Amino acid sequence: MDRHNNSQSDKAVLIYDGSCPICSSTAAWIKEHEQKKAFEMLTCQSENRKKRYPLMEEAACMQAMQLVLPGEHVLAGEKALPEIFKRLKRYRAAAGLFKLPGSNIIAGAFYRWFARSRYRIAEILYPHGNHTHQHGEKA
Repeated sequence: MDRHNNSQSDKAVLIYDGSCPICSSTAAWIKEHEQKKAFEMLTCQSENRKKRYPLMEEAACMQAMQLVLPGEHVLAGEKALPEIFKRLKRYRAAAGLFKLPGSNIIAGAFYRWFARSRYRIAEILYPHGNHTHQHGEKA
């Protein structure tokens, strides 16, 4: 990953599929519950993401969320979940669940299934495409 010199470098950068209503809702929920502005959010499709992380292939961030930690270490999909939970206000303890025996196998299988099925699941949750973010932005 290319280093970038900006004031955001102490934040974890969460890169997600901005065209997925579930992904957008989840990113909004994370922002709402983050501690001390711990995250910067970028959609996979954004020009800013392409400029800042030119080595990250779009296929990778469309397949699974990518969490870029300070220092540029990248965690993909379910591997990002413990680090996300560690940075949330009231949900930090949930990060410990990922240390339980077998949790990585279960989390990996569930995450991969969910990621593949997210658009079908969104059609069920938002049947008329009426998904609105908390701040009134339509996804």
